[in-house]
Amino acid sequence: MPTGRLLDVCVVHTLHPLSRPAVVDSAIDKRPVAGPVEVTELGLVGDRSIDVKFHGGADQAVYAYDDAEASRWATELGRPVPAGWFGENLRVSGVPVTDAVVGSTWAVGTAVLEVTIPRRPCATFARWTEEPRWVKRFTERGDVGTYLRVVRPGHVGPGDLVEVTGVPDHGVTVRDLFVGSSVAAMDALLDIEGFAPKVHREARDMAARARRRAAPLDPV
Repeated sequence: MPTGRLLDVCVVHTLHPLSRPAVVDSAIDKRPVAGPVEVTELGLVGDRSIDVKFHGGADQAVYAYDDAEASRWATELGRPVPAGWFGENLRVSGVPVTDAVVGSTWAVGTAVLEVTIPRRPCATFARWTEEPRWVKRFTERGDVGTYLRVVRPGHVGPGDLVEVTGVPDHGVTVRDLFVGSSVAAMDALLDIEGFAPKVHREARDMAARARRRAAPLDPV
């Protein structure tokens, strides 16, 4: 099993970042903090979500982003993308993140986390980055990171190992779930009991979209 490293732990810095006044009532502005930080079933102590319909909750308690994927964005954008820039809680290296298999478990510090669903870009994210056509570009790249649910609460801190302790046999990755082009892959997730409810929700939605795209057009 691969082992990586937790580079940074980030929690919300301010709800009204002065450098980006267009972002109002959003907790996307996350900054690194010194560890260890307590992780509960609803996420990191000191962090929060505003739009709880689409962010946060037990199935999306923690958001992780891959440092290698962040570096690719930094090169393309010609600007730094420090830890927290994507709104992530954990900036990690050395383990698959967007390409993690759904349902994989990670031991980080004294906590155990489970890979759940992809992050889907929104207008708030676009305003935060101040990059043109950001939602489209982020979607096309597909390096979206992953949400995780907390299997065992504990503490995490910068420098902790990220140990992949379990990988399900189905092989469907977070990227696969984000793209959702394979009905068979989505059905494979739906057939597995015990996954986070939002995994099944995402798989149902993406399977339905894939079936609509594949359906023949009605004859004129």
